[in-house]
Amino acid sequence: MPPLSVTIITKNEASNIGRALESIAWADDIVVVDCGSSDDTVGIARRYTERVFVNEWPGYSAQKNHAATLARHEWILSIDADERVTPELGAEIRELLLVEPAARGYRIPRVTRYLGRWIRSTDWYPDYQLRLYDRRSGGWPPRRVHESVRVSGRPGTLRHELQHFAYRDLTHHLQTMAVYTDLAAQQMREDGRRVGLVGLVLHPPAAFLRNYLLRLGVTDGMPGLIVSLLNAYSVFLKLARLWELQADASAAAE
Repeated sequence: MPPLSVTIITKNEASNIGRALESIAWADDIVVVDCGSSDDTVGIARRYTERVFVNEWPGYSAQKNHAATLARHEWILSIDADERVTPELGAEIRELLLVEPAARGYRIPRVTRYLGRWIRSTDWYPDYQLRLYDRRSGGWPPRRVHESVRVSGRPGTLRHELQHFAYRDLTHHLQTMAVYTDLAAQQMREDGRRVGLVGLVLHPPAAFLRNYLLRLGVTDGMPGLIVSLLNAYSVFLKLARLWELQADASAAAE
């Protein structure tokens, strides 16, 4: 039976880290890598595992790869501090690892708690995340944001959900969006993406229609409408910031 390490990276997650660690208390090895929290994240984490490390922030992908190097076992489950492994998902993972798994990595459906309900519509669901993987066959390629594990071969898919408590409220959502859309725009720029007037006009409303109608945000009431609108606004912010970066580069070249 392949043993399992769980890795979590943190910064100022005192309000979340305890519940995240409780949800994976059954794991063979738990690694927490903090990057200098000013709250009690490290102290709380040490109540659950002695394997708590501090490492200066190198970026999301690099920090998660660093955490993987500290793991004692080859099979790794990577979760964030604002996520919870349900008992059903934990049981499914343990059953999978009763023998050597067929795939080198497994995608997990993720469901987000938002405005008092679980959102199972819009682009937020099922939001598959490849988080269970064999580090000998995969890792985290460099990305500024929305990083994801890549493994050799075709990944498998688990059935039970990973719970996500992403935002405390609308204010926290908007604050997080401002940071992530800026990072996403920088990544798009580095990937050679460009945007013009037509894209900036058409993509945000198309994102709203996809979220609210095609992906059934309408079935989630007011929270579904808010998620659909904010997802469209997120698209607008990313593209507007990308345009700004393009304009700055053009001005610098003159």
